[in-house]
Amino acid sequence: MGAGRAQSVCMVSDFFYPNMGGVESHIYQLSQCLIERGHKVLVVTHAYGSRKGIRYLTNGLKVYYLPLKVMYNQSTATTLFHSLPLLRYIFVRERVTIVHAHSSFSAMAHDALFHAKTMGLRTVFTDHSLFGFADVSSVLTNKLLTVSLCDTNHIICVSYTSKENTVLRAALDPRIVSVIPNAVDPTDFTPDPSRRDDSTITIVVVSRLVYRKGIDLLSGIIPELCQKYPELHFLVGGEGPKRIVLEEVRERYQLHDRVRLLGALEHQDVRDVLVQGHIFLNTSLTEAFCMAIVEAASCGLQVVSTRVGGIPEVLPENLIILCEPSVKSLCDGLEKAIARLRSGKLPSPESIHNKVKTFYTWRNVAERTEKVYERVADEVVLPMDERLDRLMSHCGPVTGYIFALFAVLNFLFLLFLRWMTPDSIIDVAIDATGPNGAWTKQYFGGKRGRIREEPPSSKSAQMERKKAPNPRGFEAC
Repeated sequence: MGAGRAQSVCMVSDFFYPNMGGVESHIYQLSQCLIERGHKVLVVTHAYGSRKGIRYLTNGLKVYYLPLKVMYNQSTATTLFHSLPLLRYIFVRERVTIVHAHSSFSAMAHDALFHAKTMGLRTVFTDHSLFGFADVSSVLTNKLLTVSLCDTNHIICVSYTSKENTVLRAALDPRIVSVIPNAVDPTDFTPDPSRRDDSTITIVVVSRLVYRKGIDLLSGIIPELCQKYPELHFLVGGEGPKRIVLEEVRERYQLHDRVRLLGALEHQDVRDVLVQGHIFLNTSLTEAFCMAIVEAASCGLQVVSTRVGGIPEVLPENLIILCEPSVKSLCDGLEKAIARLRSGKLPSPESIHNKVKTFYTWRNVAERTEKVYERVADEVVLPMDERLDRLMSHCGPVTGYIFALFAVLNFLFLLFLRWMTPDSIIDVAIDATGPNGAWTKQYFGGKRGRIREEPPSSKSAQMERKKAPNPRGFEAC
C-alpha cells in the first residue's frame, strides 16, 4: 500500500493491448504497480476488432473497450461530444477521482480530459512524444495540446527534453510539468550469451519501419558495413511502410543471407531477438525517451544510437555510443563498437544487465506518479467561469473562444445526461483489482443502456488473462 491516499485512477488512451508499443507497455506496467500500491486502476480504450466491452488482465486490471470509430493509426475519430455519455457513465460507475490520459496522438485522451474537467474531476496527462513547430500537422497538434493542457492539473513527460518541448508547444508553466521516465521490467529482458553466434557479429534493429525511425539511414548503413566486414549480419524486427526500402537494399546487394527481416514482433518475442545480437542499433530521427535502447542494454547489448531528443539522458556514456543522424556518423559509431567487441573491451552482458536494472524500475515510476496524484488531489478544480476565462486568455482570440463555447455546450450536454440518468441510479462497480480484490461475480446490464460486464470466472475471461501481457507478473512491485 502506498503512503498516500488511495485513488480511483482511470487511464485513458487510444493505444493499449492488444496493440503493442511503448505507450501501451507504459500504461499496463504503471497500472499494475499502482494496483499493488493500493490504488484502484482501470483502463479505457477503443475496441480492437471483436475485443469489445469489459475485459480483465493480470491482477484484475479492468479494461473498457469502447465501440468508438477508429479514424487513423489506431486513433479514434472525435466530435468531442459523442464520447461524453460513455465516459461519464464509466467515471461515475467506477467512482473515478483522477483521469490520467496518455499520448498527444490519442483523440480519446483529449476527449477524456475535456469531459473530466466538465465533471469536476482531477486530470493528469503524460506526453510520450516530441513534436516540431513548423509543419502544418505539428501546428494543429500543438494548438490542440494547448487547449487540452491549459487547465489540466498536472503534466508528466518522460525526459527533460520532452518537458522542454511540451512546455514550449503548449505554453505551460514549467512548475506543473514533472519528468518521470519510462522503465523496463528486468525480468523480461535478461541476457543469454548462449543464444548468439560469436563466429559472426550481429547487429540488431527492433523498430517500426517508418521515416521517423530513420530507416532511410539504415538502408545506407547496411551495404556499406556489410562490404567492409564479411562476418557482419543484420537482424531487423518490425514492420512498416519503409520495409520495402530494406528489401530493395537486400536485393540490390545480394545480402539475403546476411540481412534478416523478421517482420512484426510480439512484445514477448523481442527479448528472444535481442539476445541473438552483439550490438543494438537505433537510427531514430526523433525520440522523447526510447524504451528500445533500455531493453537492449538490459539484454547486455552494446547500444549505438542517434543523438536526438531525450536519448542522451537515457543511458550513461559507457553503455551507449551516440552519433549524429547521418549514415557516416552511425557507421563510425558501429565501427567503434565492432572494434571494442573484437578487442574484448566490451563489458559482459551480465554486468551491463546488472547496471541497467537499477536505473529504471516500474516501482520507482509508480512511486513518483503517486506523488503527482497526491499533489493533484489537493488542488481545487476550476469552476466553469474560471475555466472559460483560462481557455479564452490562454488559447488565443479565435481558438480560445471556440473551445470556450464547446465547454459550455459540453456542460449543458452533461446536465441533460444527468437529468436523463442521474448519477444516483448508476450502479457502482465492484473493485476487482489487486491480489486481494473481490472478483466481480455478477452481470451488469440488465437495464437498457447499461454496460455489460463479463464475470471474470467465466471461461472466456480466464482465456483473456492467459493472453494478457506479462501474465506471470511484472517487475518487482
